[in-house]
Amino acid sequence: MTDMGAFRDAVTAWVAGGSGGPARELAARLSVRTVVLLEGPSDAAAAHALATARGRDLAAEGVCVLPMGGAMSVGRFTGALGPSGLGLRLTGLCDEAEFPFYARAWERAGVARSGPREIHVCAADLEDELIRALGVARVRELVAAEGDLRSLRAFLRQPAQRDRTERQQLRRFLGTRSGRKIHYGRVLVEALAPGRVPVPLDGLLGGL
Repeated sequence: MTDMGAFRDAVTAWVAGGSGGPARELAARLSVRTVVLLEGPSDAAAAHALATARGRDLAAEGVCVLPMGGAMSVGRFTGALGPSGLGLRLTGLCDEAEFPFYARAWERAGVARSGPREIHVCAADLEDELIRALGVARVRELVAAEGDLRSLRAFLRQPAQRDRTERQQLRRFLGTRSGRKIHYGRVLVEALAPGRVPVPLDGLLGGL
């Protein structure tokens, strides 16, 4: 595990009811300056992939990318990490439906009063943003290249998929197996042309 991974684990244990001591010690030792609060690990995989593509080492820059395991947890994380906790700069990426949870958490933690509220919002979710940016045909090519074309074809034969658009079908497919969203979070980002990065993800990384 990396040092920044240890910090993520310490923060997660803290918000779950543990001691904040290890997180405070690691934040100081690693010179953590910014925490990116994300809903899940697929978002983190995408953020890291874009950073790598742009030649950046976020951990070395003092940036911790932290998947929270769901937007409902954001209040606990902002309380621990924001002005009333470790006093770190916070930014985040979320789905449009989850934005109210983020906005309330930022307000309650006093983040909006201490600086700009940096919450980057995806229209549906990040996978949908990436599929739109690449196009359905290109995503299908990537699915085939990753050895998942047979699984995709079987998925598309399901009656529940008949009334969905191709983009909706692909988005659903990416979430059908454990680990698939994480894997394709990286794969789809790596396939993006420099000028085709979705605005929420581009804004997130550009602001770090």
